[in-house]
Amino acid sequence: MTVAQFKIQADSPRIRVNGRLSDNAEIILTPEALQFVVDLERRFGQRRKQLLGLRNDRQIRLNEGDLPGFRPETAEIRAADWRVKQPPADLQDRRVEITGPVDRKSVINALNSGAKCFIADFEDAHSPSWSATIDGQFNLYEAVRGTLTQARSEGWSYQRSEGTATLMIRPRGWHLEERHVEINGQAVSASLFDFGLFIYHNAFELLEQGSGPYLYLPKLESYIEAQLWADVFAYAEESLGLNHGSICCTVLIETILAAFEMDEILYTLRDYAVGLNCGRWDYIFSFIKRFNANPDWVFPDRNQITMESAFLLAYSQLLIKTCHRRGAHAMGGMAAQIPVKDDPMADTDAKTKVRIDKEREALSGHDGTWVAHPALVPIAMEVFDRLMPDANQIKRQLESLNVTAEVLLSLPKGSITVAGVENNISAALRYLAAWLGGTGVVPINHLMEDAATAEIARSQLWQWVRYPKGVLEDGRNITFELVNKGVEKELQKIRQEVGQAAYDDGHFESAAGLLNDILANDRFVEFLTLPAYETLARDTYL
Repeated sequence: MTVAQFKIQADSPRIRVNGRLSDNAEIILTPEALQFVVDLERRFGQRRKQLLGLRNDRQIRLNEGDLPGFRPETAEIRAADWRVKQPPADLQDRRVEITGPVDRKSVINALNSGAKCFIADFEDAHSPSWSATIDGQFNLYEAVRGTLTQARSEGWSYQRSEGTATLMIRPRGWHLEERHVEINGQAVSASLFDFGLFIYHNAFELLEQGSGPYLYLPKLESYIEAQLWADVFAYAEESLGLNHGSICCTVLIETILAAFEMDEILYTLRDYAVGLNCGRWDYIFSFIKRFNANPDWVFPDRNQITMESAFLLAYSQLLIKTCHRRGAHAMGGMAAQIPVKDDPMADTDAKTKVRIDKEREALSGHDGTWVAHPALVPIAMEVFDRLMPDANQIKRQLESLNVTAEVLLSLPKGSITVAGVENNISAALRYLAAWLGGTGVVPINHLMEDAATAEIARSQLWQWVRYPKGVLEDGRNITFELVNKGVEKELQKIRQEVGQAAYDDGHFESAAGLLNDILANDRFVEFLTLPAYETLARDTYL
């Protein structure tokens, strides 16, 4: 079937595809696959919107001082003795997982990295242009079938090899839409789009290989949101003829509200869940976001917020205790460091930081960890091989640990520095520019940064210019004027680094305008990718 013929079938009064249809789209967006996505949206799309409305209602209560806590109505679930499903064979040992974008080179390198699992990320490491999203699905389609290759002009090539990492995917969060597919003029859920296409094309192939459709679920804020995923999984399995429980998922605990509902989230997804993950960078962002209206809850420089901070230490310990009690994996967080090829001292420092971070996780009881670069896999692997000789540490229970709401809600201590302001401006600006240009993960200051870092950076700037605690160590107030001057200074620095031609093509001015709009908005913008996506999607509409 040609692209033109497919377009005629897809463009109907009920279903409209607004993006250009490449050869890859012809394979991925078959009428049957597209109909499956449409069925998911019609059945679950309205519930998704209702849940987003509940998020807004909860934010209003938080703004009024109603602090979160452990739900009294679900105390029986927390007290009862139950366990989640047994992980399948290829998810028993997850000591090192690598995550990254879904472009062809990244997928091949991650699968061949030596990590136990690869999380193909359609979310924070993905700039969701239409072409990148469809090509990403196609790359995974080929990876599952062992046909993923990439020729290079230098005469060598990338190719998937034997013994590759177990594939998992992270679909976009409930808050995002895929504007290029509409039903009766309404955009479909990006979560259902990413999930639907992947499982439709790959579930049976993966199961025949002794694996399965495995997912990481991002940015959940409650067990009620987890219930929607559970219902989506059950419907998908029934519709496609999969055995119940074929789908496996790990939930990222990366919001402050979800931290109080770890047991409930696992219980709701107990037929599918095999673990929880400390998504610590998004967790920091969520903490700032959900308490953005409180002038006393101002965070110091983000590089001063470490896993030794009381609120992060308690959160990771609670996650380990909860997971091990329920027979689930407690996965550690991301090491964002990357190799520094032109500076041996900086390279050694980066690798030392990774080793220390992974030793902390392994010794505290985590069953595995994340890295962002293939070169860091051996470092993390050596640590967990040395400190975790078995496949996991689920038998290690933290029965005496008691984590209170007060500790989970405690503020990190530290100061706000000029360097902290400049680093936040640089991270937010450079990441937004890359994202608008189609790149979802960016090396900045020897760290591989995704959307979470940009979210922390811009949310801190938003806080600092508004509240009395936004004061530099030298006594100066952090004002809009100071930040605007910082943006201009960073733009000049970028122009000198990349040259005028690359600067003009690099979306830096658009990124600066978007950042300034977000900071000037007295209403805290829920996710910076929401206004950014308006530009990204508009540029690729038919």
